[in-house]
Amino acid sequence: MKNKMKRILTVIMVIVLMGTAAIFFIDFRVRSESKKYIVNPKDVPEAEAILVLGAYVKPNGKLCDMLEDRVAVGIDLYKNNKAKKLLFSGDHGQVNYDEVNGMKKVAEKKGVKKEDIFLDHAGFSTYESMYRAKEIFKAKKIIIVTQQYHLMRAVYIARQLGLDAYGVNSDQRNYWGIDKYKTREIAARVKDYFNVNLIKSKPKHLGDIIPVSGNGIVTHDK
Repeated sequence: MKNKMKRILTVIMVIVLMGTAAIFFIDFRVRSESKKYIVNPKDVPEAEAILVLGAYVKPNGKLCDMLEDRVAVGIDLYKNNKAKKLLFSGDHGQVNYDEVNGMKKVAEKKGVKKEDIFLDHAGFSTYESMYRAKEIFKAKKIIIVTQQYHLMRAVYIARQLGLDAYGVNSDQRNYWGIDKYKTREIAARVKDYFNVNLIKSKPKHLGDIIPVSGNGIVTHDK
């Protein structure tokens, strides 16, 4: 009986160790493969669109610090002629929660032309935002803007999906809860690694094709 229990415990330990090793290997691979495509704003190649990823919007409509900084960096890239279009991708799945129009409002106040702003109302996850950028908005070359901890996964997904993607870090300050986000990001990298390489799921919503080369006003609902 003791020998049997010992064998069972040994098997469990081996499984746990192998699982842990796999997690760290995948995390390392995602970070290392995307690192060379993350560049500073001055050196990033010109692209068709600047893809700004959504984040939490407060009940009063104000962008959280992370999202505020993402939008600011995206607008700077646009004004420095790194791309002619801005693609704001985020969660607008409910009437009373809207990330993309919050970003649009800021961009318009900063002088971005309405027709140059595209809204992806169904960017419910990083994977879906990248998938839709390619399949719905027909982008081929993009600049992704988000914080560094998130940027590596976003660039990895985009390039695995066939996008010529580069990333620009939007870290501008110390963010509340950043350590928690960084820890959760390891699990997110593993999940999306399997999704983009094996599962290859489709987004919840696809819809009509809206080429990012056109007029962004067709994506506006406000």
